[in-house]
Amino acid sequence: MRLTAGEIVAIIAFWAFLAVLTAAGLLVDPRIAAVAAMRAALRPEIRSGIDQIALVEYGLWAVLTLPIFWMTRRYGGDRPTLDHILAFLLIGVVLAIGVDALLKFISHQLVPAPTPMQPGRPQVSLPGSLYPLPAPRLPVPSQPRGVFSRFSFLYDFIVYVIVLGAGLARNYFVRYQRRLEERRRLEAEAAQLRTETAELHAQVTDARLNALRAQLNPHFLFNTLNAVSTLVDEDPPGARRMIARLSDLLRHTLGDADEQEITLGRELEMLRRYLDIMEVRFQGRLDVSIESDPSLDSALVPNLVLQPLVENAFQHGLAQMQNVGRVAVRAERNDGDLVLTVRDNGRGPVKPVREGVGLSNTRARLTQLYGARQHLALSADEDGGALVEVRLPYHTTPQPRGARNA
Repeated sequence: MRLTAGEIVAIIAFWAFLAVLTAAGLLVDPRIAAVAAMRAALRPEIRSGIDQIALVEYGLWAVLTLPIFWMTRRYGGDRPTLDHILAFLLIGVVLAIGVDALLKFISHQLVPAPTPMQPGRPQVSLPGSLYPLPAPRLPVPSQPRGVFSRFSFLYDFIVYVIVLGAGLARNYFVRYQRRLEERRRLEAEAAQLRTETAELHAQVTDARLNALRAQLNPHFLFNTLNAVSTLVDEDPPGARRMIARLSDLLRHTLGDADEQEITLGRELEMLRRYLDIMEVRFQGRLDVSIESDPSLDSALVPNLVLQPLVENAFQHGLAQMQNVGRVAVRAERNDGDLVLTVRDNGRGPVKPVREGVGLSNTRARLTQLYGARQHLALSADEDGGALVEVRLPYHTTPQPRGARNA
């Protein structure tokens, strides 16, 4: 809020410009000289040298502007109180009287009073004339007397009020600029904080998803190895084929370990490898079908989303069946959503429904990825068995982290 060097130079230059402009006007424009004479009439002691007094007066106000500006900065505030306003006016009256008295004193020291003229009409001598001629009569402004001469400080008080108003205006403008800069700084910090919060939320979400996948993969591997162990004695060639296909499946699964979403085409390819393992395990007692339009292969789905659903059908619906077990997987687009369904002809869900590790982890991953825009439901199929339906937003490009839970 303190005056800068540039502001001080501007103040001095402003008053110097007014002084030079006034002095030049007195020399070239009689109207300005008449106005100055009227001003001088308010001070009867000033009889001549108006241009010199103007220079002194503007110089004095240039010096006084600095403390006046300091006073507005120190006591002005955003909205000056009534006490401050009255104090400013009182200081202005005192200052104006002091300036008026000082100018009168300086005028007496710098500008001598004219020699009194002889009574009668003034005379002038023309070149080549032996006799003086009467001088032309010029109107002489009458000197104010009485009450008017007592208020000759009013002009200086008006100047003070103008300077005071300029100081208050500067004070308000500087405070406004500071508030504006502070607001911009706070908005920038808030935007940065929101960005950092979104990134932190995304990191927490990724950590949760990775934890869920880390829990899911060992569960899937344990169940598959358990199925392999049952065939080691009964069908050694089948066990070897099962191990080979498990190796291929793990290779694909680990290759996509860092991706939360993959294309539906890649997800279905991994599911087929898992179903190959299950066909070896069930020894011809398994009927599998996968229906998906090739146009949906580029749609993005959560990595390893179908395998836990199919595994849930085998473990809870088909494991104890003596007849042929059927698993039907279908993918379709409906109202801007991608709908994935898994049906089986097992015994159907037991009430109350108790979700296993695979189904509960899948539900948690869908919630982390898509928030309220996803849906997972387990119900009894109309033809018997269980039906699991997953609905998620159809998209082919990865979603921004901040938009996952929107």
